[in-house]
Amino acid sequence: MGLPVGAHILDVPCGQGRHAHLLAEAGYDVQGADLSRDLLALARKRGTAPTLKYTRADMRRLPPSWTGGFDAVVNLFTSFGFFLDPADDAAVVREFARVLKPGGQLVWHGGSRDGIMARFLGRDWWTTRDGSLIGHERSFDPLSGVMTLRSMWRGPKPSGAREHRIRLYTATRLAELCRDAGLIVTLALDGWRDRPLTRRSSEMLLVAHKDG
Repeated sequence: MGLPVGAHILDVPCGQGRHAHLLAEAGYDVQGADLSRDLLALARKRGTAPTLKYTRADMRRLPPSWTGGFDAVVNLFTSFGFFLDPADDAAVVREFARVLKPGGQLVWHGGSRDGIMARFLGRDWWTTRDGSLIGHERSFDPLSGVMTLRSMWRGPKPSGAREHRIRLYTATRLAELCRDAGLIVTLALDGWRDRPLTRRSSEMLLVAHKDG
């Protein structure tokens, strides 16, 4: 991001703080935000400092006092698209823009609908080192853009299953959401690789800047 030491960074949602902690160690002033009390407890267990704080907050409605307070916002490792209503995703992007300083930047990382659909895998399974069998089944609704993932496992530990859904976005649609919020996407990469995003990239990393 090219930010100087001491720059203010918001990691949202921060989960258990693995990125926030490393950013603080690198010399930044970091605020982590997440809605989960359990994950925030794990994050605080990693350690806090005057330059590393955690706050429980809904990323659709971040604290009003944060307006214009951050040099950068990071939303990393597929932490977007889990709300049932797509309007909530648009609200999240608007909140990212609101809390950024003029000229601040958003770093967004997650799945690319184009690439995932180009190589869509309906089912896969593997065995872990302890002998557990893990299986995934996926389905996709092209109208809503929602992919449903059902996970199942059995082995030495108790068997179980769970299901979650995520709305997948194209780079075009995310750029539109950013534009509507006053953010201009200036870089689109093939995930964490130093090469341009393509239609077969299963992950994408976007960098957007706030006007001003």
